[in-house]
Amino acid sequence: MSATLNDWLARLERQHPVAIDMGLERVAVVAARLGLTQGPIAQRVVTVAGTNGKGSTVAMLERLARAHGLSTASYTSPHLLRYNERLCFDGIAADDATLIAGFERVESARLAGDPVSLTYFEAGTLAALVAIAEVRPHLAILEVGLGGRLDAVNVIDSDIAVITTIAQDHADFLGTDLEVIGFEKAGILRQGRPAVLGSRALPVSVSQRIGALEVPAYWLGRDFDHEDVDGDQWRWRGQGAEGLRYQLDSLPDPGLPLDNAAVALQVLGLCGVVPQHAQSLQAMSTVALAGRLQWLGNWCFDVAHNPHAAHYVAARLAQRSPAPRRRIGLLGVLQDKDAEALIEALAPVIDVWLPVGLAGPRGRSGEALAESMIGRGGEVLATASSPAAGVDWLASRLAPDEEVLVCGSFLTVAGALEALTALAGDEV
Repeated sequence: MSATLNDWLARLERQHPVAIDMGLERVAVVAARLGLTQGPIAQRVVTVAGTNGKGSTVAMLERLARAHGLSTASYTSPHLLRYNERLCFDGIAADDATLIAGFERVESARLAGDPVSLTYFEAGTLAALVAIAEVRPHLAILEVGLGGRLDAVNVIDSDIAVITTIAQDHADFLGTDLEVIGFEKAGILRQGRPAVLGSRALPVSVSQRIGALEVPAYWLGRDFDHEDVDGDQWRWRGQGAEGLRYQLDSLPDPGLPLDNAAVALQVLGLCGVVPQHAQSLQAMSTVALAGRLQWLGNWCFDVAHNPHAAHYVAARLAQRSPAPRRRIGLLGVLQDKDAEALIEALAPVIDVWLPVGLAGPRGRSGEALAESMIGRGGEVLATASSPAAGVDWLASRLAPDEEVLVCGSFLTVAGALEALTALAGDEV
């Protein structure tokens, strides 16, 4: 009996002694055996690194590219509900057969010659790259998983590198020094190849790396930018590789950060595509990213799990009009994340809290989270053992004029989304 996708994923979780083992030595050996480093996997490759905004940048660039007639492949992580979400072709998640075929090829290459041990993420990344190389689309967009320099995605030389923001996250692996974090993120840059910088303030280490590699750099606020115009519309200004100046007016709010939208348009211009208004308007009107300010009725889901992202979520919720009578924060945070900073960032838009526990070795209980909320002057409605339990408790008590923000982790959002969807199905 052939192995299913779930069989493969379970196998990959067991085959390496640690879940995260940063470094390119192992993955580079297998990539070479697969032929991934011998030629381009797509006509153009874009890698996207940063602390926040990677997923929204990938989503908007992918949608813009398709609206302008390009074929696309995108690779992102982690997934929200299904592993297949990580690899998409022309906006459609890869099927099980495609992923399994990739895992089989990676496994054969891993065992060819001296066996090489790969982590779950490394094997998944190589399998996705194999699948992309077989299709060779116009544009491949690869989200860097952790850091940059030593991340498995960085085994591929990109044509354009993007760095969105740099803030503290994954401190166990990247530390808390922003200059060090910036150096790691800048590890995706390549000699003489363009970089798009999507933050108005980046560590000096990024600029130093740009200078050392003689990278043509396009900075938000200097070489491209966005500005609000009337109502919910905005204007973008940017430039192409030959210095041609572009401007698009009256673009709709995509529901995602405009800094990242401006980055996506700038990257598109550097790909040799002149951004057109009609196509860009269509893309910005239809782009969607699960778990990023995603609304289901009066429930809002966002995977923000660090203070920088939480401040953005709070700012967007503060702009909602009319404001709800009460907003409830269903929050679940892993043990290695700064829960108190998250609570502080969200507190201005949360009236009462419902802390939920997250399972696993990195998990944090709802009771422990409640202590942090109460310690910062917050009111706690109840605690729950899991996101699903929190949804079950709250759904029957939620008034029509109340809102819920589900936030704090991919695990929190995924568990709550599944539970709320199941409840809605039961009511049909």
